[in-house]
Amino acid sequence: MENSNIQTHVEYVCRAAKEASRAYGSTSTAKKNALLCSMADQLTADCEDILAANADDLSAAAENGVPRTMLDRLKLDEKRLAGICAALREVASLPDPIGSGEQITRPNGLVIRHVRAPMGCVAMIYEARPNVTVDAAALCLKTGNAVVLRGGKEAIRTSVALVESMKQALDASGFSPDLIGLITSTDRAGATALMNMRGLVDVLIPRGGKGLIRSVVENARVPVIETGAGNCHLYVDAAADLTKAVKVAVNAKCSRPSVCNAIETLLVHKSVAHQFLPMMAEAMADYKVEFRGDETACAILPTATPATEEDWDTEYNDFILSIRVVDSIDEAITHVTRYSTGHSEAIITEDMTAARRFQSEIDAAAVYVNASTRFTDGGEFGFGAEIGISTQKLHARGPMGLLALTTDKYLVEGDGQVR
Repeated sequence: MENSNIQTHVEYVCRAAKEASRAYGSTSTAKKNALLCSMADQLTADCEDILAANADDLSAAAENGVPRTMLDRLKLDEKRLAGICAALREVASLPDPIGSGEQITRPNGLVIRHVRAPMGCVAMIYEARPNVTVDAAALCLKTGNAVVLRGGKEAIRTSVALVESMKQALDASGFSPDLIGLITSTDRAGATALMNMRGLVDVLIPRGGKGLIRSVVENARVPVIETGAGNCHLYVDAAADLTKAVKVAVNAKCSRPSVCNAIETLLVHKSVAHQFLPMMAEAMADYKVEFRGDETACAILPTATPATEEDWDTEYNDFILSIRVVDSIDEAITHVTRYSTGHSEAIITEDMTAARRFQSEIDAAAVYVNASTRFTDGGEFGFGAEIGISTQKLHARGPMGLLALTTDKYLVEGDGQVR
């Protein structure tokens, strides 16, 4: 598709979504919930076609040399699709934030209601994550918004199948199928065009790696909510329960290394390093994790290779773990402060004074004590799903659920008052 045609295609999809959002914004909670349940039913009914499309995507991605951890992100099976549908139903069961708020009466008699209102048309640029296609649609529709999706090329067949299924549910429920728009061009020009849909896109949310997010933040002409890459850390303190620390470290690194809430760097206090690191390495042996360590870590773990400055700053999305042995919690906090992307950080300790200090001084969206960073997720936080994890500080921070897709509106009533 030529650039001029891509521009026309993107503008058409965005304009149609924006128009559809105006009528949809006042839809009752009951009708929105019924729609989401209908979408779950339709996706379940279309399971065979969706999985066939995903199999084609997986085959093409494997042929193109996509890493195995990225293939895991892309993969759908019956269990994962059932989980996506369950998330749809969970979003339907959550309280609707639209119209909620507070009311005050001023001394002059003016009645001011501060309520939550839809954004309008929400756009997303994201990588090969099929669940994002449905999660984004669910959260936007629940909050009275339309959504325009531009997913990664590796998942385009899956995205088309998912969106076609959801559009069928929209139509059957009496709503405009244009409420969910899909940019079918995977050319970079499609993303660029979407970044410039000022007046049609009310907010744009990038979700993916550091390069994608930086490109959107630096080039978009529409408002952006910045989600962040996850260079996450786990600090094993001098007062850590080492059995607990091994359990958390294995989960945080190995359960799904391709996701943004997996840890990339392990910091270990010198007083427990000689005991803990061999325990951890043995526990991770089946996952064939590659260790990159500082001088002390390499001396303790013969299989570790020397870490470079770049390693401390890298989100691997793979079975690779950087390890640094530190002299104190001060050194651990200094390291995290320097290299963290502000996503999720964790400490393992039985010393609650150290725990509270770590939580207080670490500037991140989520800071854990004695738990895996893998919990930073909209579903795990009770949001049903998430549209992304914001690492910025304006409007939203952390997993973004329904409230993050609303804006402020003031409804003011008087009886002839003038100023």
